[in-house]
Amino acid sequence: MNKLETLYQEWKSLQPLKEEDQRRLDQKFMLEFNYNSNHIEGNTLTYGQTEMLLLFGKVVEEANMKDLEEMKASNVGLKMVREAALDKEHTLTEYFIRMLHHTLLREDYTVYRELPNELQTSYVVHAGQYKTRPNSVITTTGERFEYASPEETPALMADLLQWYHEAESSGELSPIELAALFHYRYIRIHPFEDGNGRISRLLVNYILCRHGYPMIVVKTKDKKNYLNALNKCDLVTGPVPSDGAHADVSQIRPFVDYMSQCLERAFTISIKAAKGESISDKDDWRKNLLIKYGDRINKPELSPEIEEKIFVEDYKELLAYIDDNLSAFYSLFTAVHWFPAKGTAIRYENGENLSELKINRAYGYPPHDLIVQIGLNFHQFSYSVYVSLGGDMNGFPVYHKDYSYSDKISDQDRVDIVNRIGWHLNDFIEKQEKR
Repeated sequence: MNKLETLYQEWKSLQPLKEEDQRRLDQKFMLEFNYNSNHIEGNTLTYGQTEMLLLFGKVVEEANMKDLEEMKASNVGLKMVREAALDKEHTLTEYFIRMLHHTLLREDYTVYRELPNELQTSYVVHAGQYKTRPNSVITTTGERFEYASPEETPALMADLLQWYHEAESSGELSPIELAALFHYRYIRIHPFEDGNGRISRLLVNYILCRHGYPMIVVKTKDKKNYLNALNKCDLVTGPVPSDGAHADVSQIRPFVDYMSQCLERAFTISIKAAKGESISDKDDWRKNLLIKYGDRINKPELSPEIEEKIFVEDYKELLAYIDDNLSAFYSLFTAVHWFPAKGTAIRYENGENLSELKINRAYGYPPHDLIVQIGLNFHQFSYSVYVSLGGDMNGFPVYHKDYSYSDKISDQDRVDIVNRIGWHLNDFIEKQEKR
């Protein structure tokens, strides 16, 4: 019994998993598969951005809209594959593959390419439709490697699906051999203008899941070994696309071996999860730090220049804005004082800046004051603005917000601050009128 078979038998003996262990395993795989499969093809989202998007529906830091939509579509495609694989009545068809492709790409789009002499060409990528133009790749040796022509593609895809069903029924190939060979044959056809790599990795997992095996992840950091394994097989099968599209398992041993290593890792993680053990990778501390504190990484730190810029361009402008909006109502009060002088602040050594607006209503004795404190605090990677009330109102917070040093206090934030202060002024006057 080989190592994969031993792992498979152990995996089977641990079924079914506890609900919490299955949830941990599913979540880890979902994040790792979507991140790695898309990152291999050039998606720029970080692991942390992927996690926030897929688990919480949030976008953190700047992100390309196409990459965000691509990642969300990938996750929908993964769910489609899992559901289809677990449905014993489901049969893998060309229609399902085209639907999966349409799910990933979402819609047709135009690709523009620069040509010599400042010329430009373009072509349309069709979502859910086989290619209408030739496609190829430049190898590491600089040679052009052609995939099946648009005219060959329909017949070769029909052959691929017919072979798959016959091979699956015969049981002569192990699930990982069947999945690896399907992947290789499919890639040699390259039936779509874009998205073929992502589709092939999804279909590998369709086959594995259908046979009761855990799904696998091809790591983006291992992309070179992944492509090298495919290239070694190309040297055996030759450059003719139809030959590659009809390869047998003996011709693609380097790729079967590579995919087997991915499956060993998947088994190891899955068995740990089934036993309730930790399934974190050795470098997951890095992912956790990126997710929790990514907003502080490669962000500007506090410097005297940044401090002065924020104080003058944000804080003093905010004080002026507050004064401009409230000054029309100052005549309702006995006295109004800014401390220190209007538009300035007490600047403390700990990075705090504080300005107070003191409003007096001289009804009865002692006189009653409303003190509005508008503060600015500097931190290592961010600054905060707060507003609190003191004096007769006994002091409580009205507003607080943190900003990175690349952010400004927005127009909407200034409006919110003035409105919150304004309502407290309103309440203060009404309270004093009743005395």
